[in-house]
Amino acid sequence: MSLDHAATKPHEQLAAALADDLTLVNALIRERMASEHAPRIPEVTAHLVEAGGKRLRPMLTLAAARMCGYEGPYHVHLAATVEFIHTATLLHDDVVDESSQRRGRPTANLLWDNTSSVLVGDYLFARSFQLMVETGSMRVLDILANAAATIAEGEVLQLTAASDLATTEDIYLQVVRGKTAALFSAAMEVGGEIAGQDAQTKKALFDYGDALGISFQIVDDLLDYGGTKATGKNVGDDFRERKLTLPVIRAVAKADATERDFWVRTIQKGRQEDGDLEHAIALLAKHQTMEATRQDALAWAEKAKTALDAVPDHALKQMLVDLADYVVARIT
Repeated sequence: MSLDHAATKPHEQLAAALADDLTLVNALIRERMASEHAPRIPEVTAHLVEAGGKRLRPMLTLAAARMCGYEGPYHVHLAATVEFIHTATLLHDDVVDESSQRRGRPTANLLWDNTSSVLVGDYLFARSFQLMVETGSMRVLDILANAAATIAEGEVLQLTAASDLATTEDIYLQVVRGKTAALFSAAMEVGGEIAGQDAQTKKALFDYGDALGISFQIVDDLLDYGGTKATGKNVGDDFRERKLTLPVIRAVAKADATERDFWVRTIQKGRQEDGDLEHAIALLAKHQTMEATRQDALAWAEKAKTALDAVPDHALKQMLVDLADYVVARIT
């Protein structure tokens, strides 16, 4: 999801405040994505890592550690770890989704092939675990290993739930927690863990990341039907890929027999025709599910901000509050 379309950009303020740390993170990423024996690894990795991503997840780790008074150096290792895990999941996702574009550029699987994307993703996962081990903290390893497992679990759950009209809002939330929020919450929690914070503070950091990640994904799903290309995807991609996201789940729940037949044909059976996307958007409007989903995104952003009440006061704390507002800024 792009975070560029707004008057102010809290992620840029975060990047400026964390500039020295980010320089070290970027240097470590370049060093560790190298491969003496397989030059395709840095080629594929560099294509995605250097494609203009915001480094949002590693910035969360750096910010959490700094807010908690950590002086280094292992927050840099953990930030690079988080970015490697994220990049690995993107490489795998693009193969699974048969995507051709990521961050406005051709995907790695399109430029090279599916095999290269999957294997390089595996390499980055392995590198991420090497970085975790270097911190010497078993708890850090536990948090990030659990996050990696939860991400994979969420993706597999989405495979079975995506086109099943019986998918509930609870299952949707479980998918979102897996594929998106798990890495946000882990990125925050390990920052507190490496800084030696108490359980209450680490729980607050986790809760911020969890709620921010859920809000982030709900906004992404909302904008897919919202007539904007700000996400970097084409409008209606989720519909074409037969993904049951929150606005559609709610429309299905309110559908009459004719409307349900439409959803069965287009989502469950995948038989889509010209004009179906427009009709789907009209049904979302009829049942006001876009507005209900917008309210959910705003509520999760508020939960994220409230979670930070238990975190020590720091200049970075207000930036994280602003970031939560910013994630939902385009739907307010």
